[in-house]
Amino acid sequence: MPIDYQAIGRSTEFIEHQVDARWLMAYAAGLRDFNAHYLDTEANVVCAHPVFPVCLEWPSILATRNLFGDQLTQEESSKGVHASHDLHIYRPIMAGEVLRTTAKLIGIRKIKPGAGYDLQIDSFDKDGKLVCRTYQFGIYRGVATSGSPITPAATPPLPEASKLVGKQSEITILEGAAHTYTECARIWNPIHTDRRFALAAGLPDIILHGTATLALAVSELVNKFVEGDPKRVKRLGGKFSAMVFMPSALNLATSDCIQKDGHTIISFELYRADGAPAISQGFLVFE
Repeated sequence: MPIDYQAIGRSTEFIEHQVDARWLMAYAAGLRDFNAHYLDTEANVVCAHPVFPVCLEWPSILATRNLFGDQLTQEESSKGVHASHDLHIYRPIMAGEVLRTTAKLIGIRKIKPGAGYDLQIDSFDKDGKLVCRTYQFGIYRGVATSGSPITPAATPPLPEASKLVGKQSEITILEGAAHTYTECARIWNPIHTDRRFALAAGLPDIILHGTATLALAVSELVNKFVEGDPKRVKRLGGKFSAMVFMPSALNLATSDCIQKDGHTIISFELYRADGAPAISQGFLVFE
């Protein structure tokens, strides 16, 4: 059924999360990122991987489907895809925290593949302070829109892209990577683990989560350009442009580091073996 523009402005209820060391360590280990900041409980209070907020956001993203009322069928929702991601990190997430997350529908647009939608997803600490905010664009393929279009809320401009300087490293995607990520991130979507479901949804096979692909790239960038310190990361994101299958290998290309407004910005893209960009217009901002 068509999605009505009147759904813009609706928000989900808050969902509370107990962020313990076990979850943070599992997330990093699922990415095969053994940075001590994520794993060494004796040396540090365990810190979250910069892409970990996606784990908090997933239940709220699922809850946004209810914001459309009975307009979105289960079959239509199964064809939803995550198209782009822009995560702002206001402070690191540490083990032992209780965080609360909510999602707000801030835009709907009719595009060629179907109905595009924009979400603002916020996570707050126990004192009500904003810890991280994501602007996420998704698409319900083959779904129409209805009603009078409404101007969407403004979103922050993305960092200006810099010229890429070539291949930096290869990232190996192992067989079963999506199953491992699903359990470690606690993000369950059957298109990533259930081949029958993926085929029924119109996909050629199960695919790796876009957020897993992004996290693998960010792991490489943090360890190579940020001296392995995830607490320095302030913003990251990109567009999910091509499906990633398993097993496979991805090539990471980056720009030179650019200094702007007291921060360092790196542009990057992640390519499949056939040259298709798994992530395009990627960026990492750190202090």
